[in-house]
Amino acid sequence: MAAYREADGLAGEHVTLLRAHADAQVRCSALLQAQAARIAAMEAQLIRARGATIRAATALAWEREDRAALDAALPGLGRRVALGRQVGALQARVHELMRTLQRRELAGQTGSAGHSAHTPAGLAADLEASLQAADLVICQTGCMSHGDYWRVQDHCKRTGKLCMLVDQPDGLQIVRIHRPHEVFSP
Repeated sequence: MAAYREADGLAGEHVTLLRAHADAQVRCSALLQAQAARIAAMEAQLIRARGATIRAATALAWEREDRAALDAALPGLGRRVALGRQVGALQARVHELMRTLQRRELAGQTGSAGHSAHTPAGLAADLEASLQAADLVICQTGCMSHGDYWRVQDHCKRTGKLCMLVDQPDGLQIVRIHRPHEVFSP
């Protein structure tokens, strides 16, 4: 009987071990399935990232080809772009000078020639001083009086400075500057 009890005890332990082993197998199978799902999701994400990289590289290559074709079709484009930037900076400087001049007029300060800023002689002196400081004169025609228009034109002719008159400076995108009797070569 002792052998029967011992065998019965071993059989019970064996059943317990088999159940624990089955539980471990179920847990491992669930972990393997979850890991396989994560790997599949990461592979799909990698494929999408590779596709996006290929699209971006292709678009960049096409843009480079287009840029090379544009450079070949328009020689001197870089110089023109640089000049356009310089014109933009000069426009900003002219606007700054005009604002300074208007502030002087409003404050009632005297002009550089010693005249009152509110007299025609004082305004002409202030205008002349501002024009001498400029490399390029860009005027919005609606912001100038009739007399100032002729003074600016006269100053530009006397000093040989470039002078541009624009109706709407906000609409001005690209400016080509030609000096009198100068042939433009790209």
